[in-house]
Amino acid sequence: SIAFIIFPMILGVILVFGGYYSWENIGKLIKSGFSSTGPTAALFVFSVLYFGIMTDAGMFDVIIGKLMLLVKDNVIGVCVMTCIIALIGHLDGGGASTFCIVVPAMLPVYKKMHMRPTTLLRISVIAMGVLNLMPWAGPTMRAATVLGIEAGSLWQTILPIQACGIVLALAVAVLNGIIEQKRGAGLNGKLAQEATHLNSVEEAAAEAESANNELARPKLFVFNIILTIAVIALLIKDIFPSYVPFMIGVAIAILVNYPGAKMQKKIINLHSGPALMMCSTLMGAAVLMGILVKDIEGVNSVITCMSNLISSILPAALGQHLPLVIGILSVPLALAFDTDSYFYGMLPVMIGIGEGFGVGAMPIAVAMVVCRNCATFISPMVPATLLGVGLADVDIKDHIKNSFLWVWAFSIICMLVGVIVGIIPL
Repeated sequence: SIAFIIFPMILGVILVFGGYYSWENIGKLIKSGFSSTGPTAALFVFSVLYFGIMTDAGMFDVIIGKLMLLVKDNVIGVCVMTCIIALIGHLDGGGASTFCIVVPAMLPVYKKMHMRPTTLLRISVIAMGVLNLMPWAGPTMRAATVLGIEAGSLWQTILPIQACGIVLALAVAVLNGIIEQKRGAGLNGKLAQEATHLNSVEEAAAEAESANNELARPKLFVFNIILTIAVIALLIKDIFPSYVPFMIGVAIAILVNYPGAKMQKKIINLHSGPALMMCSTLMGAAVLMGILVKDIEGVNSVITCMSNLISSILPAALGQHLPLVIGILSVPLALAFDTDSYFYGMLPVMIGIGEGFGVGAMPIAVAMVVCRNCATFISPMVPATLLGVGLADVDIKDHIKNSFLWVWAFSIICMLVGVIVGIIPL
């Protein structure tokens, strides 16, 4: 959050003294940035509280037990299951809701099997990036709007790439499972055999069990499952803002599972730390989003100026191969451009440049949609990314560092699939 606040403010000072913005403009831009991250902050607070209550009540212990019986000590099976859950969960195109489904369900399994949470995020974001090509997902709709066609028509064009991408995402999950196995993950792996600070594993298990007994509510398991399904269904139905189902869920869950103000206060205090930390990060991101991304009073945003600068440099040397160039650069650019500025700001400029070199609009749009989607959920410019790393208790820098090259390679392979099937010209 400190970096998100300080560096954009330094940029803001430079822009003010350079005569591009006034101080009043900077204030309005920051305020508009909060409109982008505020709902995600609310979603994060109430989703953390909700899943924290469900964890304390022991709902996930039962689910994890069933999953462990299914996959047993199969690390690869856990990774593949993560990918499948992410693929299914992202059918609605909502990144925040998918993270809320995948991470709380699988993170306890990863911890029990001594697997890294960064691997959980990596598998999830790659699977989500592939499913984010659906016609009702934001990037595809934005690109179709720029092209002036139906989102379904664009999706039909990229469907072969998406089909290959799903297979490739499952392959990535298997490969990550092999890597985790080699480093000793699993119930019987090297990490599981390491001594803890306690005298024995049995003593640690006994202490954990006694600590959980006070909060566990095994008799309410069926109720908690039904409530969770109802919350997720309401989330997918998209009737209310995404944080409202979790607000309702928290209210019902804490009243039923932990009646009494004293116990309710204890439960909220248990989970307030992570919620406060991530909220401060999201509030800091609001400053970044406002100063970099938002337009005001007919003045181009910093991101729009960046896209114009990039587009003025690329064509001179690379004109005919513009779809390939923009496809290769899409993942690095995703870290700096939010979705709106990327598609509404950069895509029209690239299409105009491509026309001057006889390159059609469709290949450029396909390259930008496919390759940018792969990187959507490693970008700090996407609020759902901050939600995902918060739920997994992973620093965003570690998430980007551990996923960036995987995602970049994945996007390039998807682009090459497009070349092979003739969607993107060489």
